[in-house]
Amino acid sequence: MGGDIERLQEILKQDPSNFQARRELSIILANNGFNEEALGNLKYLEKYFPEDAEIAYNIGIIYEKLKDYDNAEIAYQKAVSISPQADFYYNLGEVFVNLRKWNEGIQAFQEVLKTDVNDGNCYFNLGICYLNLGETKLAEDNFRKAAELNPQDLYAHFYLGNIYQEQGLTNFAEDCYRKVLEISPDYSWAYYNLASIAYQNNNIEEAKSNLLLTIEYNKQDIDAYKLLTKISIKDNDIENILSILHTRLDYEENGDLYYILAQVYKHIGDAENCVKYLSLSVKNYLTLTFPIKSVNAELEKIKDESGIEPPEEIEEYNSDEGNDIEDEEENTEENLENEEDDEEGYDDIESDITEEKDI
Repeated sequence: MGGDIERLQEILKQDPSNFQARRELSIILANNGFNEEALGNLKYLEKYFPEDAEIAYNIGIIYEKLKDYDNAEIAYQKAVSISPQADFYYNLGEVFVNLRKWNEGIQAFQEVLKTDVNDGNCYFNLGICYLNLGETKLAEDNFRKAAELNPQDLYAHFYLGNIYQEQGLTNFAEDCYRKVLEISPDYSWAYYNLASIAYQNNNIEEAKSNLLLTIEYNKQDIDAYKLLTKISIKDNDIENILSILHTRLDYEENGDLYYILAQVYKHIGDAENCVKYLSLSVKNYLTLTFPIKSVNAELEKIKDESGIEPPEEIEEYNSDEGNDIEDEEENTEENLENEEDDEEGYDDIESDITEEKDI
């Protein structure tokens, strides 16, 4: 490809008005990730061929690759106004999805279906649009149609599972998630949602098994660690959950996981480690989603009751930074609203962790 680029660039040096060479060059540049260079050449062509729908369409593709969705919309709108082709409408619909213009997206995908009634991707995207508009039944119908036309579309099955789970149709939801795992055995969110259903149905061992698979395939899934810890505390499986949390924290520090680990030590009455890991959760505040003011309040309460201070290096950090972080949080209305009853610790804060994963 490098040779083709150099050859075409040489042609254009000799003859800048060789439009066919410039068109070929723009496509090769785009296909090889040189998006800005491709866009420059397409814009040049557009000046000479303002009514060329393919040029407008390719400009839209480049803007979409650059995540400049506003300009992508303009380009695709121009393309469909010149030549209302299905491909042009489909890309326009995808841009509307990225811009969260759900009604406009529905219109674009419906235009595609006028040409190809069996376009499974269109039905999937229609499902996304309807779901975001709160039209759950229409979303369900379109996800089901997408799955029928493309049985390997794991996302269609996954979204159907989400809808069924929210409706309490857990048997149907489980079937969808298992279909997802047939297609993609390492899709961690399907394991998590199966674990959530099992937990709600009091199938604790099945929930634990699926949570362990969740974190095996996705070490970043903090919700899985939260729910696994909650189950382990109730089962008094302390040694195992401590091992799991420490192993994960050896891989990467995380404020939420330090907080969860502190709650396990609090549960078994180990004040020293509880203080240590509460302090570390504050130190790692950028990855702490629990309200930091409440975490600090809990930390101070345990320190006062036990007379234990955190390790010197952590204490120094907290004294220097903690007040500044709290001051920032106090200026955030959303955080203030969420802090009211969070000082009791893990069980209260964890009340919502069994909600299903959504994409």
